Parts: sequence; C-alpha cells; structure tokens
Amino acid sequence: MAELVLDIEGMTCASCVAKVERALDHVPGVDMVAVNLATRTATVHGQVGDTAPLVGAVIGAGYGARPHDDHRDPTQEERSWRRRLAVAAPCTVATLILAFGFSGSWWAVLAAWALATPVIAWAGSPFFVHAFRAARHGTTSMDTLIALGASAAYGYSVWTVLSAPAGTTPTAYFDTAAVIVTFILVGKTIEARARASAGDASRALLARMPAEAVISDDDGERRIALEDLRPGMHVVVYPGATVPADGVVLDGASSVDLSLLTGEAAPVDVAPGSEVVGASVNGQGRLLVFVSTVGGQTRFGAIVRALQAAQATKAPVQRLADRISAIFVPIVLGLAVATFVGWIVFASASPGGALVHATAVVLIACPCALGLATPAAIVTGTGRAAELGVLLKGGATVEAASRVDSVVLDKTGTITHGAMTLADVRSLGSTPADDLLALAAAVDAGSEHPIARAVIAGARGRNLSMPAAREHQVTPGAGARARVDDAIIEVGRPDGLDDRARPIVEELASAGATPFVVRRNGEPIGIIGVVDGIKPEAPAAIDRLRAMGIHVSMVTGDRSATAAAVAHAVGIGDVTAEVDPVEKVDAVTRAAASSGGVAFVGDGLNDAPALAAASVGIAIGTGTDVALAAADVNLLGPSLAGVPLALELSRRTYRVIQQKLFWAFAYNVVMIPLAVVGVIEPMWAAAAMAASSVSVVANALRLRRFVPRRVP
Repeated sequence: MAELVLDIEGMTCASCVAKVERALDHVPGVDMVAVNLATRTATVHGQVGDTAPLVGAVIGAGYGARPHDDHRDPTQEERSWRRRLAVAAPCTVATLILAFGFSGSWWAVLAAWALATPVIAWAGSPFFVHAFRAARHGTTSMDTLIALGASAAYGYSVWTVLSAPAGTTPTAYFDTAAVIVTFILVGKTIEARARASAGDASRALLARMPAEAVISDDDGERRIALEDLRPGMHVVVYPGATVPADGVVLDGASSVDLSLLTGEAAPVDVAPGSEVVGASVNGQGRLLVFVSTVGGQTRFGAIVRALQAAQATKAPVQRLADRISAIFVPIVLGLAVATFVGWIVFASASPGGALVHATAVVLIACPCALGLATPAAIVTGTGRAAELGVLLKGGATVEAASRVDSVVLDKTGTITHGAMTLADVRSLGSTPADDLLALAAAVDAGSEHPIARAVIAGARGRNLSMPAAREHQVTPGAGARARVDDAIIEVGRPDGLDDRARPIVEELASAGATPFVVRRNGEPIGIIGVVDGIKPEAPAAIDRLRAMGIHVSMVTGDRSATAAAVAHAVGIGDVTAEVDPVEKVDAVTRAAASSGGVAFVGDGLNDAPALAAASVGIAIGTGTDVALAAADVNLLGPSLAGVPLALELSRRTYRVIQQKLFWAFAYNVVMIPLAVVGVIEPMWAAAAMAASSVSVVANALRLRRFVPRRVP
C-alpha cells in the first residue's frame, strides 16, 4: 500500500471535489481518495506505483494535476489573481464612470465595450477556461456560474450594440459584466491569501529543517545538501544549529531544544549514546551524531506526513454539503432559466431585463462556501494544534473529539512520568536481595515496559552481573518470564500471595510504590517495588478537563492502594485498578455507555486495545509505537496538558465548521430567492458570491489565534 499526493488545479467548489474523487476512485489499485478544496490536494491510498494514471484520470475529468510539491510557493496563486485584478479594477471603474456619468451617449457605450473587453477576455479568462473544460466533460462547477453570468451580460450588450437601429443608443450592460469579473477577482485574491495562511503550519514545520548538513569523514568536515544525507554518515551539529536527521550522539555533550517538535520548553540533556531527532535545536555543545534515519522516515518527517494527512480528510458533517453541492449548479442553472422565462411571461420584462435577473440568480449562488466550510477549518485547526504539540488525525477525529464528555486516563506514563526508579527489594526466602534483583533484571531485559527499565537501571546502579536468560516472553499487563539456567523466572503482578508476602506488598503500595513479585518455577522468592513520580502538570490538566464539563476517571493495572494514592494526589475520585488490557477496554466501554463520547489517554503497549476502542484515543508522545499508531490523537510531548488542549481546540474547530455550514446554507436559501424576484442586481450578486467564500476562509483563520485556556 502506498500514499500518493497530487496538487489539483481548477477546483472551485464541492462539486469539483466530488468529480475529482470519482475520477481517482476509478483508477485500478486505488482504495481510498481524499480531495481537499482548501489545500487543493488529493491524497490517494492504494496499490498504485506511479502518479501517471492518477494525473491522467484527473485531466480526463477536466482538471489539472501534478505530483505534490511540498516546497511550492504558497503565494503564487495569490500573485496570479492580483495581476489580473490590477488590469480589471481600473477598467471596471472607468466603465462605471461611463455608465453613470455619460448614460445615453453612443461614444460612452463604445468606450465601455472597449474597456470591458480586456476584463472579460484576459482578467476573467480562468473562469471561462475552467467552465469550458467542465462543459467538455459534461459537468459544471462554480466557474460555470461565473462564466455564464459574465458572458450573458457581455454577450447581450454586444448584441444590442450591433443590432441597435440607427439614431438610437442601445441599453448595454458592459459595466455589469466588468463588475462581475472584478468582484470575483477581489474575492479570489483575498481567498487565496487566506488559504495560504491557513496552511502555514505544515510549511512552517518543513521550514525548520536546515538546507545543509555538516558531515565528518576521512576527508574532514564538509557541507552537503540535506537531500544527500544518508544513514550511516556522521554529522557535526554546532552550537545553535538544527539537528538535520535522527541519530545517536557519538561524541560531545549538550542540551537539545525539542520545543519546535513537542511544545515542551525544557531542553533535554544529551551525551554519547543519547538519541537525537531531526529539527531539534542544539544548545551550547558541539555534537558528533551517527545518522540513523533521514528524510521522510525521521520522526519529524512522520509528524509532517501525519499533519498533511489530517488536513486532507473531511469531517463526517461535510457529507450533507457534499451531496447538495453535487447537484447544486444544475439546480441553479434551472432556476436561472425559470427566472428568465418568468420575468418575460409574468412581468412582461424585456429580454434584456429578464436576462439581468437570471444573471443575478446565477451569480448569487455560492457552492464554493459549502465546499470550503469543513476543509478550511480542518486545515487551520489541525495546523494550530500541531504548532501547540498535538497531532489530530483528521476531520473525523476533530468531530469525535468535540463530543467527548468523559476521559479515562491510564496511570503509568500518563499521569505519572513512566520513568520509574527502584524503591525496594525484599527477599521472601534464602535468595539474597542482590541476586533477586539480578534475576528480575535478566528477565526484564526482554521487555520495554517502564517497570522493566527501572529494574534493569537499578541492577546496573548496584553494579550487579545479570545472568544469561533465554526464551523471553512478555504478556502485556501481566509481566515477563524467561528461562535462567534450568529455572523459569517470572516477574509480574503480586497476585495469589500468602500471608507472609501480602503485608510487604501493602506496605510498598501504601507508600506510593508499585510492587511486583519474582517467582522461580512458580514459587514467590521476593518482592520488588518501584516508584513513579506524578507529572507536575497533571493536577492542573485534570482540573481543566473538569472545568470543561468532562468527567475524569483513571484505570490502571497497578495495585489498588498505589492507584488510590496517585488518584488522590491529582484529584481523581473514579478509579479502577488491577485490570489487564482487556479489562481496560471494558472500562472504556462502560464509560462510553453513559457519555456522548469517551477519550482514553495512554502510552503503553497494553493501552493499544483501549486506545482503539475509545471514541477518541489519545497517546502520550513518549509512548510506544503501537500506542501512537492505535491513537486518533498524538501528543508530541510527554505533557498531559495536551489532552484538554486537544479537546478544547477540537470543540472550537467543530463549532467553526457548524457555523460556516449553517451560514453557507442560509446564504443560499435567502439570497437566491431575492435574486429570483429581482431584489439583487448582478453586480451586487457577484460581490455577495465573492464575499461568501472569503468569509468562510476568514472565519476559519480565527483558529490560528487559538490559545488554550488556563485553569482558574
């Protein structure tokens, strides 16, 4: 399966989106297509190895296409419209002066004809070209409405001039034709500028990578282009420079600023053996880094791809607008014809007067607003979220997250740091404490769980020699086992212990430690306790969730006493402890039964089922790859503050979508009838059409100013 992205040209409304999607969906090997009007892109998933058949399908549908270019100048479209507007505006002003200041004069009509011609023939040519392409393929679009409105006014005016009897001054509408095109050009220029601003987030991310890297090899140090960097090379990162790729520090010590990636202000200390990620900024020390991953495969590249994929998706609420837009233009054209006939038959209007009213109907309609309603908000909202360290995986996630009124939090690695430290080692028999710890560390060498890492770190801190272990087996939520010599050593939950061991377990748990048992051939031989500190921002984040009207609960596989101690410290009263991964799913299901939507927040391998089962799964950025893949929302940093931020921004984004869809529908429902009865003239209809599209994008841009609220 591959993901290919195309830049699409010529799309103007939701019906265009539907046509491009249908064309791409019929290409062999394509499984899923997402076309975004706001970003003018099409994302294709499937077994398609080349963009050529995809480009051909789009061209066959009457639109332009080319492989996506991340570095395309976002201001290019705006500059193109601005050049056309620079020609159209003065010509249009002049035609208005002639129409209102010198009406009834033959020379004024001829001069207006001369001035309106370049407006129609050059400045407005994109509308006519796109309308012709659509007609050639038997389809219509918003450009069809614009082209018909402008050409009707211009063509009728030319006909009246050429057919006017000698000695009479014809009634011409050259000023109307010019104003139609100019108003639409003003709207297109503003819309292009606003749309470019809406997509700033992904471009800003890409701009954070350096253009060059300094490599060190047998020839010394030299600069190469970033695209020439390969895994296995050694790069030098000077103080203040940006790390060009993911890798491991070979030499040097420094602190690395990850705030551009995670939103976390505190720098991270690195030394030989530490991992560093591309796009992070080096501090005061010089680093020599072994490059492990480059380009789109880096963690930074994955973030950019995830953001772009999210911005390409639709929210389910957009489906109604899409269905209406698919038949919108033909309905409007039918109404225009009916208006023309009705004014002649029932109002005894002249053909010219009836044409004016029909043209107003064509121009007042705005399917573009319907098509932009969701994608403009999704692009802006997900982009702002990424700037704040949160990846929302698309429109469906935004819509689902906006309805969340219950949040279930995992404990370890979510409320707590997940970076546990060894607290105590208690032997239950003749096995010395150090030997007990060495056995546990040997078994945990096959696990990536935070508890396992704490045990291994504790053994190394005591300079213990770990025995050889084989046949490692990890059971998520339960523990690990392995064969050491001829014995089966198990490290796991302290269940089924006798009266001798239970008091030790309770003592450690009541002190806030997480106890677990070490067994040899099924017999308990010792208890080990680890401690995990609570994240400092956790209480405030939980308070913020409650202030948003969200019920907060905690579920964990840890002991009840330990869970209760942590929950009390952060202010959570609803706690479910001593559960396995399947029981976590049950807890999520129970929460969902009494809520509009439930979000589960976790970070571990054992959290993946619950993340997938929740209405919205939120994975902490320091979590496992499985958890991050199963989640709908990825927090790029370890902070729990990203949870209320993600839900609050989703609510705000979805509210903007609802507002825009409501006003887009209301605009057309109110304005089209007014045009039918003759209240609105064509030039003002064109202005209203342009203003409608601009207002949709401008409304979405408010999300760029979103700042998460602080707890009172």
